[in-house]
Amino acid sequence: MTSAAKPSGYQVHALPGIPEIRPGDDLVKIIIDAATALPGPGLRDGDVLVVTSKIVSKAEGRILRADDREAAIDAETVRVVARRGPARIVESRHGFVMAAAGVDSSNTPLGTVLLLPEDPDASAARIRDGIRHALSVEVGVVVTDTFGRPWREGQTDVAIGAAGVRVLDDLRGGTDPYGNPLGVTVTALADELAAAGELVKGKAYGLPVALLRGLPERVRGSGTARELIRDASRDMFRLGTSEAVREAVTQRRTIRSFTGDPVDPAAVRRAVAAAVTAPAPHHTTPWRFVLLESAAARTRLLDAMREAWVADLRRDGRSEEAIARRVRRGDVLRDAPYLAVPCLVADGAHHYPDARRATAEREMFVVAAGAGVQNFLVALAGEGLGSAWVSSTMFCRDVVRGELGIPGDWDPMGAVAIGHPAAPPRPRAPRDASAFTEVR
Repeated sequence: MTSAAKPSGYQVHALPGIPEIRPGDDLVKIIIDAATALPGPGLRDGDVLVVTSKIVSKAEGRILRADDREAAIDAETVRVVARRGPARIVESRHGFVMAAAGVDSSNTPLGTVLLLPEDPDASAARIRDGIRHALSVEVGVVVTDTFGRPWREGQTDVAIGAAGVRVLDDLRGGTDPYGNPLGVTVTALADELAAAGELVKGKAYGLPVALLRGLPERVRGSGTARELIRDASRDMFRLGTSEAVREAVTQRRTIRSFTGDPVDPAAVRRAVAAAVTAPAPHHTTPWRFVLLESAAARTRLLDAMREAWVADLRRDGRSEEAIARRVRRGDVLRDAPYLAVPCLVADGAHHYPDARRATAEREMFVVAAGAGVQNFLVALAGEGLGSAWVSSTMFCRDVVRGELGIPGDWDPMGAVAIGHPAAPPRPRAPRDASAFTEVR
């Protein structure tokens, strides 16, 4: 929906005389009484009330006795996004990404904390409905809280609840003054209203409600603030700092079923760039990645590998039925739209005359290759791609070298099937780190 004509101006007033709010107070009556102190006939159709969430929380009894604010934050948190020292940016159970889940220990009695309203959109609707019932006027209501912002210093008020206003102003499909099409412009109108109200209320003045007048055609609507919460699937900045690394590692899963959607080669190359930052012995760079982007190249390699595998199984005395069953289990590589073959090249390895040190030297390079592959898999997960690291190339290295035309000192270390997951992975069974830890 495109915006109405831009108005030439508007007015914003802080409502004076609002007392300290206590649980059970009638916010509608308090706001109406405060509005009568303004010039004119009080509240009018098309006015917007910008209400600080703290007075809503107090009126609704969202005061919690808590000697430990951190425990209250834990209870309101569904996901930690970032942490630095004691400071936490979290996703609250409302879906807001904010500091401390909105739990506030200021402006509330000692030994208590103030939580956000249970349902800020419903709170806004109750205020709006109460004013309509009392005065027969249609106002918009925006419930606000203070958020920090990524990439920008300072804080600003944003809408966490809304009723009777259009929260998003969708300009897509229109044109700018030069006739250029607007393809991505969606204005967070409710947040702009929240910020405008904050200019005249604010924490320092003890004025928790503002009245904004002069924008009836621009703001009138029926949205809720929940529309402002970006869906996780479209959130390019969902993760924090150390949490991003931890999330990427834990979300890396072995994916064995892929859609037919093509894989962006640039995404794989970015994953290779991450792979080659892994640690390696003697300042060497022992990683090479052969990328099989054409279906013909993948088919030739996999056909040759299958022939070698079948020959090995027959030499082992396996039945034809057992061989067919084993080969079918290896079809994850054949079903993937993209393959990568990581290789170990032990340039710079030290040569030792005794087997003990020679074996240790070789193992150092193998560990470095594994670290590079793990970086690669995690980076693919960060690109939204699924992968499966399959060991089969290690059992027929000469065949792989011949099909890929790679030097004899390139040691194939498995193959990585890459694609878009056909379905979400099953939940991973939790693992207790203490079961894998010995402390001395």
